[in-house]
Amino acid sequence: MPRRQNHDMVSTGSEDAVLGAALYGEQIAGVYDDWFSLPGGRPESAAAVDFLGTRAGHGPTLELGVGTGRMALPLAARGTTVVGIDASPRMLAQLAEKPGGKDLEVVVGDFADVTAPGGPFSLVYVVFNTFFMLRDQETQLRCFANVAGALRPGGLFVLEAFVPDQTRYHRGQDVLVDSLAEDAVRLTLAIHDPVEQRVQARHLALGPEGMRTYPIELRYAWPSELDLMGRLAGLELTERWGGWSGQPFTAASPTHVSVWRKPDPRR
Repeated sequence: MPRRQNHDMVSTGSEDAVLGAALYGEQIAGVYDDWFSLPGGRPESAAAVDFLGTRAGHGPTLELGVGTGRMALPLAARGTTVVGIDASPRMLAQLAEKPGGKDLEVVVGDFADVTAPGGPFSLVYVVFNTFFMLRDQETQLRCFANVAGALRPGGLFVLEAFVPDQTRYHRGQDVLVDSLAEDAVRLTLAIHDPVEQRVQARHLALGPEGMRTYPIELRYAWPSELDLMGRLAGLELTERWGGWSGQPFTAASPTHVSVWRKPDPRR
């Protein structure tokens, strides 16, 4: 197993925002890599590792919601010191089974608290919409503030997330076919609450083994709201791209990669 520390889930009145991330990871860990990785690795993952590695230097670096190590392991292989935090022991167990996984320092806990050894960090990052698994604004604000506290002066916070698209929901609902084979189908079913900016969804897998469901609970935020969270935490927006390869961010961009910097008073 990787070097692991256990931190209690801290109740702050937003406990459900923490437990949702843990529940998602615990239930989906067994199929996560099969569903969200392609043979030979995802092209965008390689671009993401290059993007993060360029900005991390030799670290140390902290990944929030490290999961099965899709980003952390190739980043560490480049020579960057990576620490990971995740709410799901099962996800971290999957990470530990991979080459190099046992060498990573990992923490079981609420990544909104950003409590991990090895800081202060040159880079803190969270990818693949994982930040939105913090299911209320209070917890998301707390995460930004704690990231700022964990960064060294001049350090960077990188966040990858989708840009909300309310047009995809008809009467507040959406059904998406994720995969379709002769003997199996995988769907994502979602209910949207635009007032609370919440999406309650389920992955539904139907196949020879029967039916399985996997819960997804998100509280999305617009890029402008994330910028305000950063300002309240004392961070400065320095970059925003439409993807890991440096695509321009436009009104048509479905995702964004944003970078905030902790000011360095020595400069």
